[in-house]
Amino acid sequence: MFYYLLKYVLLGPLLRLVFRPRIEGLEHVPSSGAAIVAGNHLSFSDHFLMPAVLKRRITFLAKAEYFTGPGIKGRLTAFFFHSAGQIPVDRSGKEAGQAAIREGLGVLSKGELLGIYPEGTRSHDGRLYKGKVGVAVMALKAGVPVIPCAMIGTFEAQPPGKVVPRIHPVRIRFGEPLDFSRYAGMENEKAVLRAVTDEIMYAILALSGQEYVDKYAAVAKAEETGRKGTAEEKRRFRRAPQG
Repeated sequence: MFYYLLKYVLLGPLLRLVFRPRIEGLEHVPSSGAAIVAGNHLSFSDHFLMPAVLKRRITFLAKAEYFTGPGIKGRLTAFFFHSAGQIPVDRSGKEAGQAAIREGLGVLSKGELLGIYPEGTRSHDGRLYKGKVGVAVMALKAGVPVIPCAMIGTFEAQPPGKVVPRIHPVRIRFGEPLDFSRYAGMENEKAVLRAVTDEIMYAILALSGQEYVDKYAAVAKAEETGRKGTAEEKRRFRRAPQG
């Protein structure tokens, strides 16, 4: 109930008024039946803008940190995500990944739309990163199509670290459904999972026009943080009294 209150009364109209998102390819999202919508992830705003423009309800696998934050802000965020029917996902290890897949398959088994960001985390620099194979596992096990989706402009509207979005043109593109029925029964084949995931990421790339990086986003972010830390340490060393 709260999901539809947000979508049609509280949040959806406001998002449409402020961002006036331009929607392309909405006809590619099936009007009924289970399907996965796989998109790039550029901004916290993505969680709200995509559901706001879809005619059907969509359930996202959201990182568990959104449900466990401290203080008033954390409680409000957790309340919002719980009320909107989003599913917390622990991203701390292999077993956590298996739990996320089970949750996603549960959504699909009910004939619903499942939203997922194959990159696993938000892009820290606006580029598109290598996809994780969980999306392929779910697509093959459930035997459902995957609709690629590209969010364009949300990084500029709300880059990492910016709490209040700025007004910026946003475009949301949905591509033609990807059918992986030719791989039925092969969800345990690593090469197949990688091939399916790469095909999904290529479809997202074609829609978004982003620069692609053949590296996991979390790894790239950690490397960049390490480089910045090292550079700062060097600057501090140069400024420190010597001798």
